Amino acid sequence: MLTALLVPLALAALVTLYALIRAAVRRHMLAPNPEAVVLGAITNFFDTLGIGSFAPTMAWFKFRKLVPDRLIPCTLLPAHGLPAMMQSAIYLVLLGVLVDPILLFGCVIAFALGVLIGAPLVARTKVWVVQLIVAFALAIAATFYALGNLGLMPAGGTAASLPPLLMIVAIAANFLFGILINFGVGHYAPSLVLLSLMGMDPRLCFPIMATAGALAAPGAMLRHIAIGEIDLRIVIGVTLGGVPAVLAAAFLVQSMPVELLRWLVIVVVLYAAAVMLRASLLGRRGAAEPLTCAPDEAPAGA
Repeated sequence: MLTALLVPLALAALVTLYALIRAAVRRHMLAPNPEAVVLGAITNFFDTLGIGSFAPTMAWFKFRKLVPDRLIPCTLLPAHGLPAMMQSAIYLVLLGVLVDPILLFGCVIAFALGVLIGAPLVARTKVWVVQLIVAFALAIAATFYALGNLGLMPAGGTAASLPPLLMIVAIAANFLFGILINFGVGHYAPSLVLLSLMGMDPRLCFPIMATAGALAAPGAMLRHIAIGEIDLRIVIGVTLGGVPAVLAAAFLVQSMPVELLRWLVIVVVLYAAAVMLRASLLGRRGAAEPLTCAPDEAPAGA
């Protein structure tokens, strides 16, 4: 089972790397954004420890205006794709053999299909709608962080598999998570909560979550690059910072206490959610143009 996933994972990583370098060369964007390198290192380091990377990355993009609002969802998946693949490989080797293969493969395939279907939906969505979705995504993420810190998240059981009906629900939910991730709604927190509520061992949720995101990244990345103009210097920066950070977190400090950091992240994420919600409400009044993932203005630093 591990070979059946690790081989396509390695091929997916090569495809992603090739597509990223090829697009960067064509657009003369090979030089990474230094701030994005630091951001990628920090967010992916703690993502490997279970905090999540999408919400903090969205918050920083918004706070620093590194990426225009309409391009935030289009940038997240390509930027975190390769670090997610590194996480997936680590979790598969450490824990993947313990997970029911039908559940693992079913969730991964359903998530990938959702990602591919969701990408063009983002491209046809108005800017203020995406801003509103991202604002709610940030608020939801902050809620999950707070529940985790207060010990109110479901503790989960000890199961490595699920009954047939619950397995169908989990697979269907992953399809929905795949669609929503195109709008910047990270899938780690909702997946962890859902599977834990169903009785899964929380540790065994990580191979499912990481592998789903990792194998979906190449298709989403190619679609987002083809649909519009994303700042590849930001994507390359987050990637370069993220990959070594994942290795450091996985092999050096897996037991590091992160409760205080989660509370700090909550403050930043809620602030970004409020700013994004305000932008959405203001934009709704006069913005009628569709989201094309091609900004009218260049990203900061261009």
